[in-house]
Order: sequence, then structure tokens, then C-alpha cells
Amino acid sequence: MALLGNKNKKAATSPCYGDNCEEESMAKVESAKIENARVKILGSGCAKCNQLEASARAALEQLGMETAIEHVTDFSKIAAYGVMSTPALVIDGKVVSYGKVLKTKDVVKILQKVR
Repeated sequence: MALLGNKNKKAATSPCYGDNCEEESMAKVESAKIENARVKILGSGCAKCNQLEASARAALEQLGMETAIEHVTDFSKIAAYGVMSTPALVIDGKVVSYGKVLKTKDVVKILQKVR
């Protein structure tokens, strides 16, 4: 019975439960997915950050992935990811590399693994 109780609790907090699918709730969920489903470069905008961005862009093109690359330069936002050395690469909200410039082939491998 406890197992069923947990299942119902999770389902009840879902934006779409049973016949109760509200357009506004679904829009919020989709918006959150889009916000997290992107590639971000964390760094001050230095040459190394730009090199990492170029590698990420080339890797995305090589894999045929349609996604925007956001360059985050605000140090408080960078610190919120727990990153203390830049440049850093964030894919779908998860820090996958920091403190080094990755080559295109390395970014391709990471993208294939993460996505």
C-alpha cells in the first residue's frame, strides 16, 4: 500500500494527471524543458571561452543537433553551477567539463553520451 501511496503522490503533482491537463501547466513544463535543454559556456568571455564555444558549435553541427549556445559571463550565475574554474561546458543543465578547452571530438563524445 505504501508503494501505491507514493505513486499517487507523484502523479498528483504532475502537470497532467488523468483528465486534468491544463494548457498553462503544460506550457510551463515545456518552457522548463527548453530552458534546460541547451548548451551553455560559462566564462568571462576570454579567448579560451571562445575556443570552447567554437568547439561546441562545431560538434553540434557535426551531429546535426539544433540547439542554441548561451555564453554566461555573470560570475554569480557561474558560481551557482558550482564552477570555480572556467571555461566550463554545461549541457542540459549539467556541468560536463570545466577548467579546460575541449576539442570538437571531445565535445562530440560528451554530447553523444549525455543526449
